[in-house]
Amino acid sequence: METSTQTDIKRKEHDPPHDLNALVAPLVEQIPATLIGLERQEVIGRIIGEQSDELRMQLREIIEFFLLEMDHNNASDIDLGGNGCADKIWYRVYGYKKPWLHSPKYKTTFTDFLLHSILMPAQRTFLLKHKNLDFSYVIESKGKENKRFRADMYFDMENLALNMRKIDTEIRPFKGLGLHPEVAKALSLKYLKYGMTLVTGITGSGKSSTLDTIIDANNRSVDSHIVIISSPVELVHTPIRSIVRHREVGRDVPSFRDGAVQAMRQDPDIIMIGELRDDETIMTALEVTDSGHKTFSTLHTASATESIDRILGEVPVDEQDRVRNRLADVLTCVISQKLVPTIKGTRVLAKEVLLATASVKAAIRNNNTAEIYQMLSEGSNYGMHTLEQDLKRLCDRHIISEEEALNYANNKKRLKELLE
Repeated sequence: METSTQTDIKRKEHDPPHDLNALVAPLVEQIPATLIGLERQEVIGRIIGEQSDELRMQLREIIEFFLLEMDHNNASDIDLGGNGCADKIWYRVYGYKKPWLHSPKYKTTFTDFLLHSILMPAQRTFLLKHKNLDFSYVIESKGKENKRFRADMYFDMENLALNMRKIDTEIRPFKGLGLHPEVAKALSLKYLKYGMTLVTGITGSGKSSTLDTIIDANNRSVDSHIVIISSPVELVHTPIRSIVRHREVGRDVPSFRDGAVQAMRQDPDIIMIGELRDDETIMTALEVTDSGHKTFSTLHTASATESIDRILGEVPVDEQDRVRNRLADVLTCVISQKLVPTIKGTRVLAKEVLLATASVKAAIRNNNTAEIYQMLSEGSNYGMHTLEQDLKRLCDRHIISEEEALNYANNKKRLKELLE
């Protein structure tokens, strides 16, 4: 049984380095009671900007304390601020988001000041204009590797809210992706100098980690020039055999499209476009690939066929036939993935892999994408397989349960047939 002294020590270990409520209370009193909405946030930003470097550093140290606690909790994400967090700090651990057991209670006005404290003036201006800000955040560490986070700050009922995702600075070995040799060759500049590869999945499915692994494999094996266009830049690749440029949207380049167009004048071999968000970026990515470059990008889709349909659906109807033919010409590979909870309480990668064989290209040109699922099912000689086949493999190896496999399957009927 713990003594009261032991309990106090344990509680103090989880306390942030400074008392936010005490630091911010005098600042809250400076806000006119009649102010609401955007004007109120503008005033909070102005008040923070007038504070001493010491106070602002203390506020940053509070946030950085919560970020460092992510390692102790095996958390991938942190959420704080806004009405939705109910005055608490939340972490996502192995896919599940819960309030932190040791979370202090912070009112939304106090977290507004806390979140404003980590913004540069230009970032604050952008946030107040667009009501959303994507940025990267770095905790510098002497003698150790810096910790990097991908951040998104936004409005929740006129208050500021923040999500940060921890960027894993350890790159997974390429062999860990478990790809067939034919697929591995398609992803390597050493064997194929052009073509578009898409890594798809929902938010938090590990798309960025997979792309970083592929980029790292090329960086280690080929003398080349790699241009990475991201929003924001997450993992920073150290040049090994390749020049590696990192261009952050909003900081180094206005948009994904502008970054791709500009990259064509920078003598690249590989161009990584963080996300195909709109029809302009899609058309630009196709043109870049068609000009003889090797291109990688992501889409928020759950399967290979859905990815193809999504690209076609994003462009105007009168352009779809032309885009369909161009996509068939340049597509190399589609990897669609999900992170599935394991029996042991962790998560494992389950994926669908499509290689653009002659039959697949013909199906795209002829607008018969419904046939591609069957090609995936029967394409094991090329390294292709459906998500359902991969989920069955994980079940057979007793890594995931049949219940979880069915929860994450795109085609539940087909998975049931495979399991039977």
